[in-house]
Amino acid sequence: MDALDRLAEPGLDLLRRVDQLLAAGAPEGHRLWPLLRRMQVLPGDALRDFLDLHPAPLAAAGHAVRRLVPRYDDACAALTDPALWSGPAASAYDEARAALLRHLDEGPESLVGRLESTAGYADALAQWVDGSRLAVARVLAEVVGSAEAVRVHAATAPGAAPGPGTRAAAEIAARVLAVLGVAYDGAETLLRQWSPSLAESTWRGPAGGAVRYDGTLRVGR
Repeated sequence: MDALDRLAEPGLDLLRRVDQLLAAGAPEGHRLWPLLRRMQVLPGDALRDFLDLHPAPLAAAGHAVRRLVPRYDDACAALTDPALWSGPAASAYDEARAALLRHLDEGPESLVGRLESTAGYADALAQWVDGSRLAVARVLAEVVGSAEAVRVHAATAPGAAPGPGTRAAAEIAARVLAVLGVAYDGAETLLRQWSPSLAESTWRGPAGGAVRYDGTLRVGR
């Protein structure tokens, strides 16, 4: 359980009240409006969705991907020794063997390279979730104990009129959605940064096109 988990209950209760007050709209010209248009969600719903994000499954996925690399190492080891026979068929086999080694583990575009990139992306996402949860926990701690929260609770008490509680709710909503917006910007940035390294690994056949590998070995031009 992290800081956000500990603040989830009071945070959700406050934001439920905030959403209630904002159901009829925020004050005209308030800084909340651009955030609402961008996020397309009220802060209570936004927090509920965000609470489902945890770093542990992503970190575990990265570890699981890395555990596959030794299997590729074993396959490469089996292909390392050249053929002990000669002739056109041996030459064709040797070219195919070298091409397969490149495809398996030579550079970032190889299968091992893509595995390592996938694991790295999972690690980066886990770190993003961890940092974002801390940022959201901090803003929740601030708003739960704020003067605006007192006004929101008063305005949502049984029989109370919204009155100034609407503006207080808008202030809290703006602070929470701003932090969540920064968090989601971080996720989009990670995707842009890692996308080139996550592309499908394409087969790089032998030079000169003497051999083509498509599940069987074909000799000839």
